[in-house]
Amino acid sequence: MSRLVILSNRVPQTTRGAQAGGLAVALAEAARLGSLWIGWSGRIGTGTELAVRAERGVSYAVFDLTETEHHGYYTGFSNNTLYPLLLFRLGLMRFRAEEFAAYEAVNRRFATAALPLLRADDLLWVHDYQLMLAPGALREAGARQRIGFFFHTPFPPPAIFTVVPRARTLLVGVCGADVIGFQTASDRDGFLACAASLLDATVDDEGSFTHAARRVRTLVCPVGIDADGFARTAREAAQHLPAQRLRQSLHGAALLFGADRLDHAKGLPHRVDAFDILLRQHPEHRRAVSFLQVAAPSREEVAEYRRLRREMDERVGELNGRHGEPDWIPLRYITRATPRATVAGFHRLARVGVVTPLRDGFGLGASEFVAAQDPLDPGVLVLSRFAGSAATLDAALLVNPFDAEAIAEALHRALTMPAEERLARHATLLGHVRSQSAAGYATHFLDALAGSAAPAREMAHV
Repeated sequence: MSRLVILSNRVPQTTRGAQAGGLAVALAEAARLGSLWIGWSGRIGTGTELAVRAERGVSYAVFDLTETEHHGYYTGFSNNTLYPLLLFRLGLMRFRAEEFAAYEAVNRRFATAALPLLRADDLLWVHDYQLMLAPGALREAGARQRIGFFFHTPFPPPAIFTVVPRARTLLVGVCGADVIGFQTASDRDGFLACAASLLDATVDDEGSFTHAARRVRTLVCPVGIDADGFARTAREAAQHLPAQRLRQSLHGAALLFGADRLDHAKGLPHRVDAFDILLRQHPEHRRAVSFLQVAAPSREEVAEYRRLRREMDERVGELNGRHGEPDWIPLRYITRATPRATVAGFHRLARVGVVTPLRDGFGLGASEFVAAQDPLDPGVLVLSRFAGSAATLDAALLVNPFDAEAIAEALHRALTMPAEERLARHATLLGHVRSQSAAGYATHFLDALAGSAAPAREMAHV
């Protein structure tokens, strides 16, 4: 069997404590024995050497970024340009040519770091917007292995994507891959429209096209979780001290729960507004509900994220000041990293899971809430229709995340939903979550990658 080599901006945390989010968690559950994982160490330094370690059958090769690289590649082009662009948030997008140059240089650094470690029959799997130029850089550096690329974010249509300078360069870089995967069909359609517009690609009925004498295949391959494993974690964590203390503090009130990164895309201010409307328009819920929002810090070096944190602090304070009582805090707000197992226990206790991003590639929090529930007395999922998971988790209460009043009404409906309807909706949702496992996601993508033929002009060199 070919060895799997993963390239991503970060590798998963393997020490005890709070686990990394979405991408790293999903891939950590999908990585197979013998895999090699290459990424940034998370440290700022001056050294250029790779540090290699092996844990649980997976080898990790990481390197530091210089302060200049970090500022231009990560804080700059990745997070101030690409991330808001791909999340359709053009008002937050900023482009600087020197930051794009740093992004190019770091993508080349990933490629040159990987090349000496590769075997002829490796399968390379590159992940997400931070490394859009890496497949092309790998080809330029001489890599002839099969390369896959996966977008964990949405992908916009040409009218949005072409706003960014260097849009064509980015597409050419991604098209160094043999297989490109997306969370939803609309994301793939957006990419293919961009390829047709910017690269003059002729797309066939299977979503494939030829670029630079290479056949590029696209596929829809939603990410997933280990549903049964997460359910076990949630059951166990619900008996541990953090969840028990939370349960006791509720005094019988219904728990609304959200767990997100503190990120503009997650719709947290709109969520606070919705809870405020719920308490004003449905006073029967006063003192009968409590909303716990975990908002782990994210990209704190980016000015827009610091402004978001201040905005959320103000909104939460205003809501609690308006509605709170000496013995009842309506909205509990935690802005520190929380261990994934603890979050699982909180999911288990929740009557309502609130996952309302303004736009998201998938939204694994929705799957985790569903998996964590007691199937004999499940809670209700309120889900943004602009999360990728809404395409399959349509038995949730789907909402427009920009409409705080609509979210408030969905929260009211969730809190008052009869048990029979809760059971039916949860059974449907759980079936979908179990069918979209992390291992199944990896198998689907890697089977497609292994089956893609190498270009004829390179075949003799593999």
